[in-house]
Amino acid sequence: MEMEDEVQEQEETKELIKRTVTMQGRPMVLAGNEIKVGDKAPDFKTLDNDMMPMKFLRSHLGKIAVILSVPSLDTPVCDLETRRFNKEAQSLSPDINILAISMDLPFAQKRWCAATGIANVKTYSDYQKGAFGRAYGVLMKDLRLLARAIFIIDREGAVKYTQLVKEVTNEPNYDEVLNALQDITRQ
Repeated sequence: MEMEDEVQEQEETKELIKRTVTMQGRPMVLAGNEIKVGDKAPDFKTLDNDMMPMKFLRSHLGKIAVILSVPSLDTPVCDLETRRFNKEAQSLSPDINILAISMDLPFAQKRWCAATGIANVKTYSDYQKGAFGRAYGVLMKDLRLLARAIFIIDREGAVKYTQLVKEVTNEPNYDEVLNALQDITRQ
């Protein structure tokens, strides 16, 4: 019996290590299950900038969705990332929705979008229940912030691309995301 317990503990430790990111070098455990390419995109409910609920699948099924998971829009790296995708969105098909989801309050997101001129990326708040963070496995448990990640969901609701940035203070690999998006839009 003792041997079985030890094996189970080793497996749990492996899973724990696998499901972490770092923030300024400090390990952060992620809540929720890892989302993989080929999975059906989990549904979730967040709030838009006017405090209205947004159900993901109901709102975005039938279009390609690029989901940016960011800790806080009002930080340097999140600001850069969201501005970059806002600019990239200008040359993308109207069939592609870009969403930035953070734990920021909806009215703070609205103020930030107005101050930065963000019009091509829709921002949503996961502050109430962390439903997106848990469903997509990117909720940093200790900080109750979202890890930096990007997901691309196709028109049928299948996960086609994932990128989890291991050090949250780093920017994502933009070229990789844009190349994957280009490949997905050709399908």
